Amino acid sequence: MSRRRSESGDPARDAWLLMSDMVLDESRRHRVEDELGMSFGRTRAIRRIAGQPMSMGELAAKLRIERPNATVLVDDLESRGLVRRRPHPTDRRAKIVEATAKGARLARRAEEILATPPPGITGLPAADLEALHRILSGAAGDSESDDDRGERP
Repeated sequence: MSRRRSESGDPARDAWLLMSDMVLDESRRHRVEDELGMSFGRTRAIRRIAGQPMSMGELAAKLRIERPNATVLVDDLESRGLVRRRPHPTDRRAKIVEATAKGARLARRAEEILATPPPGITGLPAADLEALHRILSGAAGDSESDDDRGERP
């Protein structure tokens, strides 16, 4: 993980770059891929589906992918036994995708990996962690992020 500093000397930009480097650290994504045996994109999809069953269109929108790509993705997850399709309760043309028990376990494991703070965070004194939490909570109140922890759009 790099420790970039802004050339402009802008403290907000400096802090943002440090946070971005920490959150988007490729080693977190690789650990998820290695432990779960599939791409981070597929893991991202199963995490979404495990959180809430949804239609194929909703999944495509949440993942910001085209519907045909969502179909290919769900086909793969279904072949791995991680999801199943069922009829939509009010739209005969649509299907709902839901996680299987195996898919839910895999999604939980991915969440455990992504929720484990790096040593640079866990090594901070309690007072610093409380201050960091307070600062980030305040900053997040103005944010429109979708809380993908380690994910890129």
